[in-house]
Amino acid sequence: MEEVIEQLRELNEPVPVPLELPDEETLVEIQEQILIHLPYELREFLLTVSDVVYGRLEPVTAADPQSHTYLPEVASVAWDLGLPRELVPLCEDQGDYYAVAADGTVVLWEGDSGELSEESWETVWHWVRDVWLES
Repeated sequence: MEEVIEQLRELNEPVPVPLELPDEETLVEIQEQILIHLPYELREFLLTVSDVVYGRLEPVTAADPQSHTYLPEVASVAWDLGLPRELVPLCEDQGDYYAVAADGTVVLWEGDSGELSEESWETVWHWVRDVWLES
């Protein structure tokens, strides 16, 4: 996890309006808005690297309600499209959603078919290493 965080920090791209990291209180408010508990590793991801901008993928963020990556908005859209309600979206990718299960596993939900793919990652950090950093 620490290596992945370090790598993301090194690759962080400068942007005109930098993203901010949320605090614990903000994450509690988000849980109340979406009515689902955030899995531990997703919480850690949001608290430590959700301000990183890198590559073409844009994982969810939790500090700015005006952002198009704001978790409650992304979740609302994903659930409306059919993502199972027990999954918390991590990242939208051209109509597909990477999402986190209660046990911390990341799965890929395919928007075209409305089905979960066979692909999965053990943790958010495995997904960051294998998908986001490789995008």
